[in-house]
Amino acid sequence: MHKSGFVNIIGRPNVGKSTLTNALVGERMSIITNKPQTTRHRILGLINDENFQIVLSDTPGIVVDPSYQMHHAMNRFVQSTFEDADLMLLVTEVHEKYEADDATIIRLKKIKAPVFLVINKIDLARPEEVAELILHWKERLDFAEIFPISALERTNTDRLLETIVSYLPEGPAYYPKDQFTDRPERFFTTEIIREKILEQYEQEIPYSVQVEIESFEDTETSKGEELARIRALIYVMRRSQKAIIIGKRGEAIKKLGTESRRALEKFLDRKVFLELYVKVQDNWRDDERQLKTFGYQ
Repeated sequence: MHKSGFVNIIGRPNVGKSTLTNALVGERMSIITNKPQTTRHRILGLINDENFQIVLSDTPGIVVDPSYQMHHAMNRFVQSTFEDADLMLLVTEVHEKYEADDATIIRLKKIKAPVFLVINKIDLARPEEVAELILHWKERLDFAEIFPISALERTNTDRLLETIVSYLPEGPAYYPKDQFTDRPERFFTTEIIREKILEQYEQEIPYSVQVEIESFEDTETSKGEELARIRALIYVMRRSQKAIIIGKRGEAIKKLGTESRRALEKFLDRKVFLELYVKVQDNWRDDERQLKTFGYQ
């Protein structure tokens, strides 16, 4: 018997959804930083075995007070996960609180699919605090399972995976078994560059940036090694932001290019020649046409 199903992860920004996805899939699938709103798209990760396939959906964190059309698009990605789930994972963390009338909790009470509560970052709390949290959450919602975990340290993630498999319905593989995601390399290239922007730049800059791959060509070096030639555009909203990205005498963008290239070579498992360019695109976060171009559909 072969089992398969859609397992959808939801939760607020910065609770560790992407870290958990990576722990379960076993690949560096979603970018991870300590900044909220890192994940902007719905990304499918595939966990394959001879007897099962889990289609794991990592979503953006729920934006409680959307400020831009981009935020509304991100929330639409989250809402779509309520519609096609065979199993839902609500990821929270030890210091997070939900109000009784929270929209996510109300929505979860209405769905037919089983719901797991995953309490992340237990390495940051005392065991008695975690025990109190579990009792508190049991009063809020009738969860099928509750798992206290540390996604970063891989604590209890194996047991979580085993239990997920036990809940899967019988079904075929939806994707080829040699894939680990539904996204192409170009998508992850933009995400890795954006991750390095999040790490390198402060304040509003990272949230005003979008990366687009203008060209991606697989060639060879003079020594016959595989080489990816990549040209990427970094969109910002104002000229002052462009100046910050480039930096004095181009030092900032040079550092960004070096860090991005190293990460890309590790991810793509081949040499990379990377060119970065910065372009001003006024108010792209509220431009429906531009958002569609960037994949916010």
